[in-house]
Amino acid sequence: MKPMNEEHLAVLRRHMVELIAIHVELASEEVGRAALDERVMAAMQRVPRHLFVPAPLAAYAYQDMPLPIGFDKTISQPFIVALMTDLLAPQPHETVLEIGTGLGYQSAILAELAGQVWSVEIVEEFASRAEALLGGLGFINVGIRIGDGSRGWPEHAPFDKILVTVAAERSRRHCLSSSNPMDAWLCRWDLKKSSS
Repeated sequence: MKPMNEEHLAVLRRHMVELIAIHVELASEEVGRAALDERVMAAMQRVPRHLFVPAPLAAYAYQDMPLPIGFDKTISQPFIVALMTDLLAPQPHETVLEIGTGLGYQSAILAELAGQVWSVEIVEEFASRAEALLGGLGFINVGIRIGDGSRGWPEHAPFDKILVTVAAERSRRHCLSSSNPMDAWLCRWDLKKSSS
C-alpha cells in the first residue's frame, strides 16, 4: 500500500473536525454547548496533528482517539483537545500557561488562538521535539521550558489563562500565584492518588 500524502491527510483532518462537531452536538447536554467556537474548529483544521505523533502512527492521527507518544504518555483525543481549548477560550491578546507540552499539539492549537503561549514539559525529549516541531511550523509565539510544571513559569507570570493537560494530585501554590485574579484555569485532576 502507498503511504498517505498531504492531500489524503488534509481530507482526514477535515473529517476529524467534522466528527468533533458531531460529538459536541450529541453530547451538548454534557458539555454545556451545542457547538464549539469557530476559531477553535478552524485551529483544529489548520494544525497538522500527524506531525505530532510518532511516524508509524501518522495514519491514525486524525482518528478521534488518544495515541501513544512514548514514556507511557499519550497525545489527547482530538475531541478533548478541542473541548479543553473551547472551555479555556484563549484570546489574541492573552498569555496562556500550558502545563504538559507533550509533543506540542495542544500548544500549537493554543498558539493559533492566543497572543503568547508558555508551555512547561518535564520530559526533556518531548520538550526538544515539540520546540523543533513548533518552530518548523512557524509558531513564534510559543516558548517551551523543560521542568516541573507544578512550579509554573514565574518569569512570564502573570498569565491570563492556565491549561493543565497532565494529571495532577492537587494544585500547587507556585502555579496559583502565577495567575491573574480573574484568570481561567482548566485542569485534569488525578483522583486515584491520595491528596495528602
